[in-house]
Amino acid sequence: MFKFAAILATVLGVSTGACAQTYPHKPITLVVPFAAGGTVNLMGRLVAQRMGDVLGQPVVVDNRAGAGGTIGAGYVAKAPADGYTLLLGSMGQAVQPLLYKRLPFDGTKAFVNVATFAAVPNVLAVSRQAPARNVAELVSYAKANPGKLNMGSAGIGSINHLLGAIFMDRAHVAFTHIPYKGASSATTDLQAGQIQVMFANLPNVLAYAQAGSVRILGIAADKRSPVIPDVPTFTESGVNDVVVRSWYSIMAPAGTPPEVVKKLQDTVVGIANEKTFAAHLADQGAYPFPGSTAEATALMDRETQRWAGIIRNANIQMD
Repeated sequence: MFKFAAILATVLGVSTGACAQTYPHKPITLVVPFAAGGTVNLMGRLVAQRMGDVLGQPVVVDNRAGAGGTIGAGYVAKAPADGYTLLLGSMGQAVQPLLYKRLPFDGTKAFVNVATFAAVPNVLAVSRQAPARNVAELVSYAKANPGKLNMGSAGIGSINHLLGAIFMDRAHVAFTHIPYKGASSATTDLQAGQIQVMFANLPNVLAYAQAGSVRILGIAADKRSPVIPDVPTFTESGVNDVVVRSWYSIMAPAGTPPEVVKKLQDTVVGIANEKTFAAHLADQGAYPFPGSTAEATALMDRETQRWAGIIRNANIQMD
């Protein structure tokens, strides 16, 4: 019996090692759990192209949008844990277990956060018609006219929504939340003046701000962005403790062989440290954010703890 167990362990060990040595031997699917047009999709396509170059196999982006990213995440959670179906991870995976009473997967155990590779600052953008040229003016107007300003977001529980909730709490103002089915639709209505306020990933609104169709009043960071150096931080503008970055990672189903996870980690972190990749990110208002599996896992835990109280206090919940 013991001899058989030893032989089996040896065979399994050799099999796993051989799998890692030959990985990948076919195309990889990277599931982006949101529709095309947003920052998550953009980051996914940037890293997928470079991963394909480094790994020697195509990395095909598969957009599986819906239900706040849970449809795409659920698809990956149920996929074979062999490294050939991956998830473009973000803060969404940290907050999904907090927002949804019934998930089709265990959000705390279904994935391994392989590595982070990029991050973007979040900003406060307003329409050209908004009665404010800076954060102080916006806060003053909102206090005098509670609920009159409409705040668009990519949906209930999205980063736009959550950041807006933090800002309203810290600035003691009230906007009327208008959830959309994606950031692109909200941004379109921001340009048209249908909504007046939107908290957004910088890449989502950068081109529109440069064209003059929207105004960026503040940035949710501890320092100004070199991409928009004239835009002050919220702290500079008198609204404290509103620092929120959006980060992006590669995730794999739980149970993926450690050797495969290690190869993916080294690949993704290596890409994040490339100067040419950093330049591509900078063009979009993003920046490199390399992090190992251990670092990415710890980040996910911190984010979940941070947002739990915010979501509870704002009474944000999905069905």
